[in-house]
Amino acid sequence: MSNSLPLPTDVRLMNLAAALLIAVFVVLTLGGGAWWLLSHPRFAIQSITVQGEVVRSHAASFRNHVIPQLSGNFFTLSLTQAQHAFESVPWVREAVVHRVFPGQLRSVVVEHQPLATWGEEGSNFMVNEQGQVFEAPVEDIDIEKLPRMLGPEGSSVMVTKMYRVMGPLFEVLDFKLEKIELTARGSWRVWTDSGALVELGRGSESELIERTQLLLRTLPQVTARYSRTPMALLGADLRHKDGYAVRLRGVSTLEDGDKKSSDGSRR
Repeated sequence: MSNSLPLPTDVRLMNLAAALLIAVFVVLTLGGGAWWLLSHPRFAIQSITVQGEVVRSHAASFRNHVIPQLSGNFFTLSLTQAQHAFESVPWVREAVVHRVFPGQLRSVVVEHQPLATWGEEGSNFMVNEQGQVFEAPVEDIDIEKLPRMLGPEGSSVMVTKMYRVMGPLFEVLDFKLEKIELTARGSWRVWTDSGALVELGRGSESELIERTQLLLRTLPQVTARYSRTPMALLGADLRHKDGYAVRLRGVSTLEDGDKKSSDGSRR
């Protein structure tokens, strides 16, 4: 039987220091090896694949917008950064990015589907089917076929909803909405493809629908009194409490003592 004597303190400290140095050396060696491996050209992004129903986004757009924003290789690249890069491409609404070993990025993109132009004429802003405002070259589409929407900042979803509510109502008389606006004071107005301006005024959706339905239900009778069709409508003001005022093309009349402007009539 042998008895082991405790090591002197200085020996224990030297052993501990040696163990720490070895551990640090191993960690640095492994880390350096890993960094060398990750930085190897073999793992650089070698190709980018775009999938989805891509109609208006071109290869040049992806090359010019995406590649300058990517940094790192296959392992170090931030997928969030890559997603933002793809979504910066005109016409791209959203993108999902995946790594495909060993050196490929695959992005599944969804494009904006333009519903209308947004803002004053000459701008590149449009509204998609979700009511979101986006900017893209209008030269890529037949802009003349799109209606125009206007409204305060942040109101595009509300304006889109109202357009979808009012459009079918006017179609009953073969009118097509060409323009809809929500003013800064919360008042609504629409323009038809026949050139008529209809002041809807302010109110809840149900109130606006009720006023519009009254106009469209009675307009054929009103215009018939002047041997006209509803297409003779130049303007209508639905902001009156108990009725509406209309202006008809080729008609100038004053009724019931109401002084209206030229081509005016009041129901």
